[in-house]
Amino acid sequence: MKKLITAKLAGDLLLASLGLLLIFHLLVLLNFLPADMIWGGQANADNPALEIIAIVVTMFFGWIVAAKTGYVKAGKFAGALHVLVWIVFAFLLLNTLGNLASGVFVENFIFAPITLILALCALRLAVEK
Repeated sequence: MKKLITAKLAGDLLLASLGLLLIFHLLVLLNFLPADMIWGGQANADNPALEIIAIVVTMFFGWIVAAKTGYVKAGKFAGALHVLVWIVFAFLLLNTLGNLASGVFVENFIFAPITLILALCALRLAVEK
């Protein structure tokens, strides 16, 4: 896998995708996009809690990836950074399975392949020392 894609490129792809995901969740939160196309169709505009959680998690994952790729300093979390990247990988892998099981077309056929590719990017970043 190390010969297919560099850790830097994997990190850059993850950061770009997380940035787009952050914008996406903000658009859902602000009701520019329908909430029923995510969270397995269970989200609604009356309860923004899921979207706020998604935004916070996306920002945290962005910080982890940015720190692992060297764009920001990890500070006292440098020791935990390797484990945190593995958590990002596991989350994206589980998210892929959740997207496939949701029964919502957008999640099944658009988000699932994207999250699988992102999980592979996170795996590439995680195996980097």
